[in-house]
Amino acid sequence: MLLDTFGRQAVDLRVSLTDRCNLRCTYCMPEQGLQWLAKPTLLTDEEIVRLVGLAVRELGIREVRFTGGEPLLRPGLVSIVAACAELEPRPELSLTTNAVGLARTAEALKAAGLDRVNVSLDTLDAETFHTLTRRQRHQDVLDGLAAAESAGLTPVKINTVLMRGVNDHEAADLLAWTLDHGYQLRFIEQMPLDAQHGWTRDGMVTAAEILERLGERFTLTPEPSAARGAAPAERWLVDGGPSTVGVIASVTRPFCRACDRTRLTADGQVRDCLFATGETDLRTALREGADDAELAALWRAAMWGKKAGAGIDDPEFHQPERPMSAIGG
Repeated sequence: MLLDTFGRQAVDLRVSLTDRCNLRCTYCMPEQGLQWLAKPTLLTDEEIVRLVGLAVRELGIREVRFTGGEPLLRPGLVSIVAACAELEPRPELSLTTNAVGLARTAEALKAAGLDRVNVSLDTLDAETFHTLTRRQRHQDVLDGLAAAESAGLTPVKINTVLMRGVNDHEAADLLAWTLDHGYQLRFIEQMPLDAQHGWTRDGMVTAAEILERLGERFTLTPEPSAARGAAPAERWLVDGGPSTVGVIASVTRPFCRACDRTRLTADGQVRDCLFATGETDLRTALREGADDAELAALWRAAMWGKKAGAGIDDPEFHQPERPMSAIGG
């Protein structure tokens, strides 16, 4: 198992497959992009499958989420999913994507064993999408969502970040649209993980503001707290249910006490927290011939030292040097 000194057990593994992305979202990276990781530093497909297998067989991982950057840019994605779907015990397999290339790959991913997808979509307006992502790919995302639904990669979940003065007026429209299409919407507070370190607390649209705007059109009833479990999203029944909307208040209402995640970066580093400033190197040990027992010991030690919380409310909080694209969201 992957335990820490506060009694939490990590059962959810987030695996970044690449730091590259085909969008340039303003809250993630600068317009010119970033200096990408050199290919030799990236884990190979075989190394990823080996580490995921180790985590599932020896460390108690039950859910695996593939992330990026943009994971659809990983050439071996389908084969990685297929290999992980053959693991025993079989983990739940999901993917976080911007969906730009999902219309082409949804069927193959489902056939390989992927269970569902989370899609990042911040606006229903094509021009606002261009403002936020600096790319004209809005229709590609909508097509990708439809393809995921058609392929059975369900429930299709949509992650939305509201930016003040840009798309924050769309909160209720986005919820109405997702309800019409049968998607599950979750709003995420903007987090201090942008490469340009431009995040400010005053500029962030808070969970309280999001709920206030949704409440202008919908009746929201909190789900019982027990229904949340270790999920990051607090959920509300919409107009009496059964449909729900979630809000992930990573900054204003952090959920660290129930966190059950461990993270593996594209270059083989274990992170015990999205906001961690330190990492544990598995790649070097793996390539120097470490066996599974040695790798498992390194992973356990990395998680044992996990802090009680991310510390965003601490005046001495320091934003991680590595941006979200390198960490994996």
